[in-house]
Amino acid sequence: MKKILFTRAFQRELLAPYIEGKYEVVMWEEENIPMPRQLLLEKVADVEAIYTNVADQLDEEFFNVAKNLKAVATMGVGYDNIAIDIATEKGIPVGHTPDVLSEAVAELAVALMYTCSRRIRESMDFIRNGQWKAWGPFMFAGSRIKGSTIGIIGMGRIGKELADIVNRLGMKILYHNRRRDHESEERYEARYCSLEELLKQSDVIVMLAPLTDQTRHMLGYEEFSMMKNTAIFINVSRGPVVNEKDLFQILKENKIFAAGLDVFEIEPIKATHELLTLPNVVTTPHIGSATIETRLRMLDITMNNIVNALEGKEMLFTVNKDIYQPSKF
Repeated sequence: MKKILFTRAFQRELLAPYIEGKYEVVMWEEENIPMPRQLLLEKVADVEAIYTNVADQLDEEFFNVAKNLKAVATMGVGYDNIAIDIATEKGIPVGHTPDVLSEAVAELAVALMYTCSRRIRESMDFIRNGQWKAWGPFMFAGSRIKGSTIGIIGMGRIGKELADIVNRLGMKILYHNRRRDHESEERYEARYCSLEELLKQSDVIVMLAPLTDQTRHMLGYEEFSMMKNTAIFINVSRGPVVNEKDLFQILKENKIFAAGLDVFEIEPIKATHELLTLPNVVTTPHIGSATIETRLRMLDITMNNIVNALEGKEMLFTVNKDIYQPSKF
């Protein structure tokens, strides 16, 4: 019986419709704790498929020990943690879950935007610390969202979903992308501009660019310095697209108003992380796609990607589609 390795704990009843009686489950049972690297390398040595996620590093060492591997499927849209070129060389399809989490991630971006603009975290701490003694006319006065300008860096699926939401909120939309998107300009009344103009003109900047060699540390001190001192920065893409130390310094110097962060350079971050010491930073633990409906759909796609591959069929969504070319077999 073929084995599938799950690097996170799942309720067995959720998996039963896909695997019962057909595949053996090898599962890391500790919830909220990443599978140790050495154990990952040990367990993948004799499995045919792996159900993985962004926290697992599937590098050259991994693929060299995964002698029987026939399928890699990540529960997410990003795959910068997977050595795609090596998987392709070995004829191993890599599946992901696009087209399903865009709405959830866009909604979180909006939630972080409002939480920052209305100083929700500071207000909650104010109450919890017993500091609220009286009402003040400008106590925790924030900034208005309607009529303000949002700058979207990366007009992909999530960017379009976000543009749709904020357009209905009455926000003006600027965007920066590798390629100009005329459809988005017409549909969402968005305006294409350079990164520099976007940073200088926007009241809210939302980072949605994927992590690549070109986008790593795309925003550093120089870029953050271009923003308005009233600007809000939101990152719901990948942590390393931002230089975190530079962001911390900019916030500490009060050169921008606030930041809402769902992703970080190294995850999970520790409770002692310097960004957590700042009152104008709102953080969430990489929960962009975390609605029940979205996660169940992601589970379904990931399992179908695996089952299809193990049955000799094409995955629903394959990152390295080149492996399906006849020359690869």
